[in-house]
Amino acid sequence: MVKKQRNKTKSALISRGTVIFIAIVVAAAGAGIYYFISTSTPVNSTTPVFAAPTNIYIIGTHDPTQGYVYEQESTRQAKKGVSGGVADASIHIPLGTLVSLHFINEDKDTGATMDINIDNFNVHSNKLNYFQAQSINFLANKEGTYSYYSNLHPEMKGSITVDP
Repeated sequence: MVKKQRNKTKSALISRGTVIFIAIVVAAAGAGIYYFISTSTPVNSTTPVFAAPTNIYIIGTHDPTQGYVYEQESTRQAKKGVSGGVADASIHIPLGTLVSLHFINEDKDTGATMDINIDNFNVHSNKLNYFQAQSINFLANKEGTYSYYSNLHPEMKGSITVDP
């Protein structure tokens, strides 16, 4: 007489594949939340700011008569204004504004590397080659007039005024 063997393994409540799938979904959600919070944190703050930023575009270029200069464009309230290359470009923004500064090197004439720095708001771009760009978010949380400048080209300068 042959005895039948019983299957002593219990069926799992949740399969191994389901556990792996849930782990992948949780890891992806965690990475997404981390990315969202880290990109929402301005360079001069430790907490995220969930607000629509004011976009400021600053272009680095070369003018044969003035040398290396910044040009600026602003899209506040969907109005676009452009200033020509000037030796001291000035920008006005309200206190408490989240600013998304977009710096673009458009110097095709000399091909020089350019940068931008605003020490008071901890803004320091990388050294950008022709047609490279970098965006930096900062919070305009201090009233006053602050200089921005280039470490590479001393004649490149401007100012940001934070109005009350």
